[in-house]
Amino acid sequence: MQSIFIAELIGTMLMILLGNGVVANVVLSKTKGQESGWMVITTAWALAVFVGVVVAGPYSGAHLNPAVTLGLALTGGTPWQQVPIYIIGEFLGAALGAALVWLSYKDHFNATTDEATKLACFATAPAIANKTNNFISEVIGTFVLIFVIFFIAEPSLESASLAEAKIGLGSLGALPVAFLVWVIGLSLGGTTGYAINPARDLAPRIVHFLLPIKGDSDWSYAWIPALAPLVGATLAAVIYHLLQ
Repeated sequence: MQSIFIAELIGTMLMILLGNGVVANVVLSKTKGQESGWMVITTAWALAVFVGVVVAGPYSGAHLNPAVTLGLALTGGTPWQQVPIYIIGEFLGAALGAALVWLSYKDHFNATTDEATKLACFATAPAIANKTNNFISEVIGTFVLIFVIFFIAEPSLESASLAEAKIGLGSLGALPVAFLVWVIGLSLGGTTGYAINPARDLAPRIVHFLLPIKGDSDWSYAWIPALAPLVGATLAAVIYHLLQ
């Protein structure tokens, strides 16, 4: 249990540090990467997932995402008693990663005047505010993530008993997951910024609220990237189960 918690904390921390870090590099004032664009953001986010999976995979299966944990629990890949350990590690890791982004880019946060731009380095926001459509977008993106993970991971589910196997992103290799996250970002991320991960959005949003950064943390939107990925993961698990 302890190794799972530590692995999820460190893996998620690295993922958020590098993922939110690229957002900071692209959108904050006076950075070397300012205005380098969506391709840079989606590519670095995919590689951030790769890094997190490589580190956490051997110890926890590298869920790095409560939606992944839920999906695998619903399909029998993760014991339910381990779910709280995974989720606590994921949220704490995401919070720590977000704080490190702020520390690394502190001068550039100070040089940036737009409050929404600063928030974007922590949490997602819709390109067009429409809560119904924003919710649906996050459900669809997460559904694709979890559903495809089931099929990539399928051979490993039969290779060892569930009591011994650490089944998750790490069991299927980091590279396929990185490509999956990349294509989701490129194809589906333009509507909401593709949180597809409650910990990725909510924990950094809380950090934004706690840090001495001026600006609204947009709590009226925060429930969408927190809840919609769980709905998407549940739908993916149900449909995957019906196909078996």
